[in-house]
Parts: sequence; structure tokens; C-alpha cells
Amino acid sequence: MNNRQAFPVDDLPRVPIAHLPTPIDHLPNLSRYLGGPEIFVKRDDQTGLATGGNKARKLEFLIAEALEASADCVITAGSTQSNHARQTAAAARRAGLEPHLVLYAAGGNPPETSTGNVLIDRLLGAIIHWTAEKAPYTGAIKRVEHVLKANEQRPFVIPYGGSNATGIMGYAAAMREVGEQIEEIGTFDAQVFATSSGGMQAGMILGAYLTGSLFDTRLLGISVDEQAETLAQRVANLVNDGARLLGLDWRINDDVPDINDDYLGSGYAVIGDLEREAIRLLAEKEGLLVDPVYTGRALGGLIDLIRRGEFTKGQRVLFWHTGGTAALFAFADNLLKSRPPA
Repeated sequence: MNNRQAFPVDDLPRVPIAHLPTPIDHLPNLSRYLGGPEIFVKRDDQTGLATGGNKARKLEFLIAEALEASADCVITAGSTQSNHARQTAAAARRAGLEPHLVLYAAGGNPPETSTGNVLIDRLLGAIIHWTAEKAPYTGAIKRVEHVLKANEQRPFVIPYGGSNATGIMGYAAAMREVGEQIEEIGTFDAQVFATSSGGMQAGMILGAYLTGSLFDTRLLGISVDEQAETLAQRVANLVNDGARLLGLDWRINDDVPDINDDYLGSGYAVIGDLEREAIRLLAEKEGLLVDPVYTGRALGGLIDLIRRGEFTKGQRVLFWHTGGTAALFAFADNLLKSRPPA
């Protein structure tokens, strides 16, 4: 793998936000308990920025673009407990920009109590616009943008998840970072992560191409809220948008993104036994916390795949911890419903 060749992502505007590189830790106790592959974790929960998470990587490029556009505020959107919204608010404050968050809630009504990410949003002084509109929140974002412009402000819109051609560059760069770490600790048979808005997976595919490692390891996204066919189209489109931004003569088809949608359960952010067991197992075996919506569901999927024999002894798997542990507090009652058998 040649990670030190010319890397076109370096030519894009970027502001330092994330604490990088994030470490890779071995999970020996969980690996032993499951009796399968050796499991490692990429600690993107340690990027800093208001409790950390994967969006910090994307925001290094997105906030730079906002500043180049002479914006004085940013707008983004997400669910009530959006990790992306929380990190965008923090990044905006750090850059001297006013954060506006369009957050979904049933009926467009704010929750009765501010906990988890909503608490942090409020501590950051984010201006929250509650909506009943669901992803991608296009109409609600446009309404907020119109009001801000009417007030002679200069808003910059960051799409939900930070998933556009600019945002995915954070994970294109991350693939060079992990490639350099692999030179020290050895290769992985697969890298597994939660995928939702598609930007992280798209960036990883683009970054793997740029580093010449696209076929060296499996990049498996565990979908947390959409069918694989729909999500694969979005991921492929994002990869191709990113390639165009970099001036590359390279494109992919919808069959390239590797997505498993077997673990959607009862829907987005609906916590079930899969997530509860995964969160407890990792906490009890390794003292490491994952969130209930993204990393908890993806880890639950990985655990099930190991039990089914898709990953076996002798293999090495890298699980990407994308952050979001602040959301644990908003799901406390659900997470403590039942304890899985030992």
C-alpha cells in the first residue's frame, strides 16, 4: 500500500478540528468471549469536539468551505439525538459561526427534558428549530435559510450527516491515516462500521481507491435505518461526486458499496435486544461505551455475524467506533429494560 503518494484531498481547504490520528485498540476480552476473529476498534469517538465522534473529520472540510464562503452562520439537520448536529454546533462555535440546528421530533414538538445530545446542543448555544419533517429535512432547512437571509445573515447549509462531496473527504483522508497505522500493527480482513447518511462509507471507498487499497480489505457497512439497495445508490453517488470534486477520472457502480441491512430491527433509533446486548457486552468486557443508535446497532450486527461464522478465528476485524455515547443518557430506561443471559 502506498500511502505517501500525492493525495489530492490535501489540496482542499481544511481547518484543524479533530484530534488525529485516533488510536486503534485491541479488544482481547470480547474477541476471546466470542471465540471468533481478533477484534480491534478504531477510536473515532476520541476526535474531541463536544464528546467526540466521526463527524469531526467531515467538519474539518465543511467548516473550511463555510468560512471560504464568508458565512456567518451554519444550518444543519438531524434527529432529536443527532450526533452530527451536536458536533456541527461545536465546530461552528469554534469557528466563530452561529449554529442553527433543524431537529426532528414527533409533531415538531421539543422533548420535555433536555438530555443527551440535546443538552449539549443547548450548552453550545445552538439555535434549535424543531420540525416534524424527516430526513433529509430539505423543506425545513430551506425555511430556516430563508428567514436567516431575510435577516441579512449569511447562512451556509451543511446537509444532514455532513454527507456531500466535501464532507466525505474527511473519511477519504481517514483511510490514509488507518493505512499508515496498518503498516505498524498489521492488516485487517474487514473493516466494519455503521452506515446511515452514507458519507463515511463513501469517503472510505474513495480513500481506499486513492491509497491503492480498495481490494485489500472488506469495507462492510451495517445499515442502521435503510434498505441496502437504497443506501448503496446514495453511497455510490457520493463516491462519484467526491471523485468529480477531486478531478478524478474514476467512478463506481451501485454494486461496490458492501452493505448489510439485516439489523434494522423495528426502525431507526428503536432499541432492541441486539443493541442492548452489544452495549453491555462491550462495556463489561472492555470498559468501552458505544451509543444505542449507530455503533450499538453496528456492533450488534458484527457480533451476530461472528456467531454465524461469517468472520472466524484467524481473521482480524477493525470496528470503527464513530462516537455518539452522549445519546446513551437519552435512552437510559430502554437500555436497562432487561439483562441478556450470561
